[in-house]
Amino acid sequence: AGAGFFTDAYDIFAINLCANMIGLVYGANGQLTRSQELGLKIATPIGNLFGQVVFGWLADKWGRKRMYGIELVISDVGIGGDYPLSAVITSEFAATRFRGRMMIAVFAMQGFGNITASIVALIVTAAFKDPVLDHVDYRAVDYMWRIVIGFGMVPGLFAIYSRMTIPESPRYTMDVERNLDQAESDADFVKYGKFDIIEDRAVRRVEMPKASRRDFISYFSKWPNLAPLIGCAYSWFALDFAFYGLGLNPSIIFHAIGFGDSKAEDMNQRAFDNMYNTAVGNIILSIAGLIPGYWFAFAFIDSWGRKPIQFMGFGALTAIFIVMGFGYNKITSVNQGSFAFLYALANFFQNFGPNSTTFVLPGELFPTRYRGTAHGLSAASGKLGAVLAQVLLLFAKDIGGRNKSVDHILEVLALFMLTGVASTYLIPETKGRSLESLSGEVEDQDNFGVFDQPPPKSFREQFLSLFKRRQRIPSSSDGWDGLGSTGR
Repeated sequence: AGAGFFTDAYDIFAINLCANMIGLVYGANGQLTRSQELGLKIATPIGNLFGQVVFGWLADKWGRKRMYGIELVISDVGIGGDYPLSAVITSEFAATRFRGRMMIAVFAMQGFGNITASIVALIVTAAFKDPVLDHVDYRAVDYMWRIVIGFGMVPGLFAIYSRMTIPESPRYTMDVERNLDQAESDADFVKYGKFDIIEDRAVRRVEMPKASRRDFISYFSKWPNLAPLIGCAYSWFALDFAFYGLGLNPSIIFHAIGFGDSKAEDMNQRAFDNMYNTAVGNIILSIAGLIPGYWFAFAFIDSWGRKPIQFMGFGALTAIFIVMGFGYNKITSVNQGSFAFLYALANFFQNFGPNSTTFVLPGELFPTRYRGTAHGLSAASGKLGAVLAQVLLLFAKDIGGRNKSVDHILEVLALFMLTGVASTYLIPETKGRSLESLSGEVEDQDNFGVFDQPPPKSFREQFLSLFKRRQRIPSSSDGWDGLGSTGR
């Protein structure tokens, strides 16, 4: 899952690094038109949006394993599909006590994918320096952007192989396929690293609600079930409006911190400087705030909880964007380093905040039969925000002159962060609660001892408890041995 997210982030952010290169080769006068730049930057999030909805639904209909790995082959649409698939597989395999950290560890690979794309772009730019400076037609640049984009295939190959070798999620096997024996075998994969496919045995079925259009409408027509979906979807929308809006348009920030467009008179030198500045600027911003934020979230998500971190992140981002927006002209004219610090701080609280929690929460809150669909819908809302942000930033930032309206854009982002605080109230806390209790399938007081007893030590112990619940048999003293009496 982590390797897949590394690949996803590399592909998403590499397009920003390559936009200047593509403009030099194919654009009029060495740069893309505003419409071409917009099309290039929104193509990926639009593809992601459809992939998140479609693959999330397919993961519930056909199974997690059947779809896992396929999505990495289908470029932009497949990248979107990786969000619900990786989230639900990780959450369904993880024990309650460290489920948040497991999911954040997967999502944090996004930061490493981002910085790796920048490092690759920097290496390629340095390697092609002489050809870029010596040729007016920029033929070398045509190789450069293809190498940067193509390198993303390497980690993807490792991810595809590993995904083909994992079993189906035991919870999906039990709750959707309702096959108890195969679910038990799949759970063995966590401890022993192997599992059996059971084909020649009478299947024991568990009685669980079956997914259907009527059941879907019935489930989400109830406000306690619909409210978390609205909260997750809008929180992700508000966050991605800022996260991708600024992340895919870093030239706005580079200009403020001294890594903007080159002033060189020679066209070739100017082209080289711009590609170099874009790569170095991204590396600096990633190290300064992006990557540390993920790992602070990893450290605290299972002790503080998801909602406190999301509240804190949205609140901090609201304050930071207010300062950056209303003080933009004064800060950038007096001390550009202060503006760079504020931007890095915003990156930090995006990741030690809603960028991490919006990925985790929809993978926990919904029943197995709709978990992929709900996560896909929430993630797609985020990508819708990313697309709208691209349109706003590209056409609004230059009102009154080049980058003259950046201050007002930052003020708008502050408003969106404030609405994220409000939408978080719709989401229940998930820390310390099993997936079954969160979806209402079991009562909290019977939730694997969440309140009165120590939490299960492992996924297998937790799953055994749930397994026996489904069979309605008493727990044995030594855990898995009790399954022997069920006719296995």
